[in-house]
Amino acid sequence: MTTSAKELGHAEIEQLGTELDELRVRVTADLGAADADYIHNVVAVQRFCEVSGRLLLFAGWFPPAWVGGVAALAVSKVLDNMEIGHNVMHGQYDWMKDPALNSRTFEWDMVCPGEQWRRSHNFMHHTYTNILGQDRDVGYGILRITDDQPWHPYYLGNPVYAAAQALFFEYGIMLHDLEADRIVQGRRHWADVRPLLKPMLRKVARQAGRDYVVHPLLTGPLAPLTLTANITANVVRNLWAFSIIFCGHFPDGAEVFTEEESEDESRGQWYLRQMLGSANITGSPLFHVLSGNLSHQIEHHLFPDLPSHRYPRMAVEVREICERHGLPYNTGSLSRQLGSVARKIFRLALPEKKPRPAVASISSTKD
Repeated sequence: MTTSAKELGHAEIEQLGTELDELRVRVTADLGAADADYIHNVVAVQRFCEVSGRLLLFAGWFPPAWVGGVAALAVSKVLDNMEIGHNVMHGQYDWMKDPALNSRTFEWDMVCPGEQWRRSHNFMHHTYTNILGQDRDVGYGILRITDDQPWHPYYLGNPVYAAAQALFFEYGIMLHDLEADRIVQGRRHWADVRPLLKPMLRKVARQAGRDYVVHPLLTGPLAPLTLTANITANVVRNLWAFSIIFCGHFPDGAEVFTEEESEDESRGQWYLRQMLGSANITGSPLFHVLSGNLSHQIEHHLFPDLPSHRYPRMAVEVREICERHGLPYNTGSLSRQLGSVARKIFRLALPEKKPRPAVASISSTKD
């Protein structure tokens, strides 16, 4: 934890919580037609990209058409995953009462069933953000991503595991809820996860059947080209999602916490933990849309159920609040944040050379 954060007393932490609550109230009261228009427009663009991509692949024998088809499909999948699926399932548009944008029933273009993702991500991750032993997104059960995870020879494969997770990210997200590492350790039994398997297999069959069987067959003799295009689009989406998500959670400066330190935390302390454990990525408006505005991971962790396109404007005030309270606001370019994540993955693959530093604390040291 930074020195400035350690200097916050109880009263100042609670004042921080009050200011962020007030920001939430103001934005919530302002939601309306402009927000509804925004998400409807994004959905329309996503559908246009998917349809145009599929049509271009009917001329896949012509290289520019194949490349255009892959690009359109990749954009479609990125938008569906990042700016639509992820955010809709957070309940960001439930206030619209639109059945197509209902967080409890929405299903996305990913092999991970929405219902399982809502539990592992919406509840577990966003409640216990960066708490070792509770937030399974810290390392996703396969990576050593912080000094506070004890080293084991298994972690020598850290870079290989990370590369595999990036390439097959949607499958990693799907398997996340199984907690396979705990099964291997004997801390969980197959009987506990058996109910999860049927929905997983059903979703995989639907997604793989559509992308790798139905659509290729529809293009007749061009089926091999279409199959290759669909695989490429999915890999692009996986690599992009991995990069954005890891840059928002694991670059230099993103902190972790112990279970003891987060016990009985107040609203202000919860906000503080979200801010210290997250990082932003700078970029253009288009970059933010394609990232699902998870380039504003600090604001997303503070306000996960507010429409993501509001985050850029909210970020101005959140940053000012951080500066006023002497708190860090971790932000940087994609290359900088991704570079720091890559260095960390390689560094933490090796045995420790010095004692691990103490993890962050959100408790006050004054008052």
